[in-house]
Amino acid sequence: MAAAVELRDDFDAAALRRLARRSKDPGQIRRLLAMAEIYDGRRRGEAARVGGVGLQTLRDWVLRFNATGPAGLVDGKAPGQPSKLNDKQRQQLLRMVETGPTPAIYGVVRWRLIDLAQWLFEEYGLSIAKQTLSREMRALRLRKISARPQHHAQDPEQVEAFKKTSPPRLAEVAQARPPDTWVEIWFADQARIGQKNTISRRWALRGSRPRAPRDQRTRSAYIFGAICPREGKGAGLVLPFCNTAAMELHLAEIAQAVAPGAHAVLIVDQAGWHTSPKLVVPSNITILPLPPRSPELNPVENIWQFMRDNWLANRVFRSYADIVDHCCFAWNTLISQPWKIMSIGLRDWAHRL
Repeated sequence: MAAAVELRDDFDAAALRRLARRSKDPGQIRRLLAMAEIYDGRRRGEAARVGGVGLQTLRDWVLRFNATGPAGLVDGKAPGQPSKLNDKQRQQLLRMVETGPTPAIYGVVRWRLIDLAQWLFEEYGLSIAKQTLSREMRALRLRKISARPQHHAQDPEQVEAFKKTSPPRLAEVAQARPPDTWVEIWFADQARIGQKNTISRRWALRGSRPRAPRDQRTRSAYIFGAICPREGKGAGLVLPFCNTAAMELHLAEIAQAVAPGAHAVLIVDQAGWHTSPKLVVPSNITILPLPPRSPELNPVENIWQFMRDNWLANRVFRSYADIVDHCCFAWNTLISQPWKIMSIGLRDWAHRL
């Protein structure tokens, strides 16, 4: 039998027992107390019984302790199986996910884990489970996220040009006003709320299919909503029609909400009732149209989604009056939360002044 390995001489039994009292690792505590028994001159068999192990394991502990001290008596995390993907394959996987599938080649319009696993097998000959692939994708900071809609005929150059030219145009509006006139930036849009309502996501047991009421009747109303994200305020009306006359009523409501002595730049899409030459615009409002087919530039679109998800979806409206009551409740609840308007509505490209 091999001779016992001597312990290093820069520790003693009392020091190891003090370390054991402070340690939070049960395994390290057992090993420190076993080492302390050896420092006290006990036989190796007695020290092994204190640690609850055999002599060979105790010998391994002594070697670890001599090499790195008390830190060597802490179990490290098991390395586990080596990753099936190397760095080059991970980067190629990331590019494939960001680019998206070509339906004519891959037969799908969005990637599923099973599709990506099949691609890895065909490209690299790797057989990888969906659970393992999911962990790899999460390590690449990939998540399954709802896509934001984009108009199929949108001109991306027009969108970027609008973001760049908006601050100078807003500055021109400010310069055309009397000195020290504060310019408020507003966004406006309309949403149709009706009996044929939307159904939103909801919490439910995994594997279940939750139900929500759905009406097929067609009575509806329109919320005319406008927000000033920097000030956290808004102005809205619930009306039965969406036309130029209704827009004039909404502009009058916005004009009253603009701070005294301030001027509002109202950013809207190019709907006919926004750009009609018959539209009467109050003197404290200037209308700035968005580029065509670019609703994502208008944060009121996000406001509608928030209101539907939290206050309007999954309901059955008994009548037109019931629709109006719920729309008014939802809008007034939003207006009572200015921090929510700021959180949803602020845009860097529009608020550089």
